Amino acid sequence: MEKAKLSGAAKASYGLGAVGKDMVYMLSASYVLYYFQDILGVSAAAMGVILMVARVFDAFNDPIMGAIVAKTKTRWGKFRPWLLIGTITNAIVLYLMFSAPPTLSGSGLVAYAAVTYIVWGVTYTMMDIPYWSMIPAFTEGGKEREGLTTLARSCAGVGSAIITIITVMSVSALGRTFGPAGISDREVERIGFSYFSIAVAVLFVLFTVICCINVKEKATTDMKSASIGEMFKALIQNDQAMAVTVAIVIVNCSIYITSNLVIYFFKYDFGGTGWRGDYTLFSTFGGGIQILAMMLLYPLLRKFFSSIQIYYVSLGMAIAGYISLLVLASTSMSNVFLLFIPGFFIFAANGMLAVITTVFLANTVDYGDLKNKRRDESVIFSMQTFVVKLASGISALIASLALQILALSQDVEETAEKIDYSLGVEAAQKMGLRMTMTLIPIAGLIFAIFWFKKKYILTDEKLQEISVELVKRETEKMK
Repeated sequence: MEKAKLSGAAKASYGLGAVGKDMVYMLSASYVLYYFQDILGVSAAAMGVILMVARVFDAFNDPIMGAIVAKTKTRWGKFRPWLLIGTITNAIVLYLMFSAPPTLSGSGLVAYAAVTYIVWGVTYTMMDIPYWSMIPAFTEGGKEREGLTTLARSCAGVGSAIITIITVMSVSALGRTFGPAGISDREVERIGFSYFSIAVAVLFVLFTVICCINVKEKATTDMKSASIGEMFKALIQNDQAMAVTVAIVIVNCSIYITSNLVIYFFKYDFGGTGWRGDYTLFSTFGGGIQILAMMLLYPLLRKFFSSIQIYYVSLGMAIAGYISLLVLASTSMSNVFLLFIPGFFIFAANGMLAVITTVFLANTVDYGDLKNKRRDESVIFSMQTFVVKLASGISALIASLALQILALSQDVEETAEKIDYSLGVEAAQKMGLRMTMTLIPIAGLIFAIFWFKKKYILTDEKLQEISVELVKRETEKMK
């Protein structure tokens, strides 16, 4: 059945859903380690294990959810019911995760962190897979699909940027507003995160409801479902899907390592009583650059270069950004505006890579259709959910181990008591933090360049050939 052109309201509503979805994701990805380790006192090593175990669990949960979505048939469509159910449950768990009972401690707190984080991952998968799987179900291929994908990724970047920009200052303000007078900074942040998570959860549900109302599924009944075994087989046979998913893991892991540690960099290295303001200023600049890269820079470059060429340019920009960040951080400079230089390259690259990798993944659906004679939208996009969360888990584990080794503490005064300054331990701690934030991501991005160059073959010309072959096959079926 031919799909009608998308209305402006449908596009805007789908984009709004991405804003809410990635607000929730960024709050978890960037601050769950900080919340449990730095504020509540759970050991960094324990948090690293929890985050990785959750990702291993997702390895089994995500494809199962993809199969459930593929088999779903309701009067409201295949995707929207799960999108709404997943959003509501995920919003509830988000609040619980950032509202740990203050009476908990020790093993009880570790157990609470583990259970809430794993359940959060399950419910996030429940809504994320149908969200991205909807794209092939209500768009035509080619420019319309790529345009909507670009829009959705740009809006997702907006959601991520909002959280990155406002969280630290909002948490502090909410904690001081709703908390009793005279409490410690640790208590201020604990209370603030609880109220802040409520606000984010409410917006998440509201945006998703608007998306479900205005985005109509079409022709989803023609999509063939598959068993779990068939789905894994299809993934293994789709070498391009696997090539893209590996690249997404490597790139996102590299970037997430920095995003996990940047708040510690401002708090303990860049330091000072105004660290929250500097962190917010840097995050605001970075978020703005990331959004502009998605919405303006990528479309502009796309007029002159292929997506693959832009992919390599983006990786090169990120590497240059990390090198300049390490150089600047290793000096005695204290001007946050100087950090805008590496920030520009890293955030602009991150914005374009988010769009490009999603486009690459969508392209592998047509490739798989031609090669394996089946369209596995839910399978392919369940892999996107899994690999992004896997990258989050790996990066969090690396960041956690670094924090454990560096012995960074919630209270600067507490840290100072443990340091023998005559041995230069504080300098070693700071340099260790800087190197973890930069050198490991650089190594990952260099590997991603060589991996992609060797494995990915879906050039614009190749995609055109695939499109022609698919049309030819459908024509022959109709004869």
